[in-house]
Amino acid sequence: MEVILREDVEKLGNRGQVVKVAAGYARNFLMPKRLAVPATASNKKIVEQEREAWLRREAKVQADAADLGKLLAAVRITLPHRAGENDQLFGSVTAQDIATALEKQSFSIDRKKIHLDSPIKQLGEFKVPVRLHREVTVEITVEVTRED
Repeated sequence: MEVILREDVEKLGNRGQVVKVAAGYARNFLMPKRLAVPATASNKKIVEQEREAWLRREAKVQADAADLGKLLAAVRITLPHRAGENDQLFGSVTAQDIATALEKQSFSIDRKKIHLDSPIKQLGEFKVPVRLHREVTVEITVEVTRED
């Protein structure tokens, strides 16, 4: 069965694409969740109009994310934390801690956009990637210092 995707579906395709899927998958999963519509001529026109509007909105969101990225690139966060011998932290620095520190500097960034492979457990300076948009990723500098 051919369907037109209304949203990006992982491992299947992107918005506006015509893809061939099993009839049960389309009928039981894609269509009830409004992820796809049957591939008819009228639906193709409607989906094309939606896609053009979505592309305009997406371009604006990406431009805003790029502007925010330029501001964030200059940000340096210092987090004082208790540490023991060998510069090991008692506890760890997580994405939530970094998001809170950014909030104090007037940047409202969701903690889910801050990508730490694992929590920071050492004193030192770290480059932490922040994914503002699918195509805009900025690295901020996080310095973990010893709390006095």
